Amino acid sequence: MADDKSIAQAYWKANLRLIAGCLVIWALSSYGFGILFRPWLAGISIGGTDLGFWFAQQGSILTFIALIFFYAWKMNQLDKRFGVNEE
Repeated sequence: MADDKSIAQAYWKANLRLIAGCLVIWALSSYGFGILFRPWLAGISIGGTDLGFWFAQQGSILTFIALIFFYAWKMNQLDKRFGVNEE
């Protein structure tokens, strides 16, 4: 019983670490690149506009979509590692 509890705690800790990493990347791409670091990204051009504006308009959305697929892929690996995967 105690072993099951430690496995469940390790699984939850790994899940929270994955969520925290995804949230940091999402915050960096949306708030960081789109607002805070925009003056430093102004010299880099992408799609006819500066990189900071691109992140504010499209980049953060595309990053969020990529993070959804990345999270699903990593959670499937995590589920298999801890033996809670769906067949």
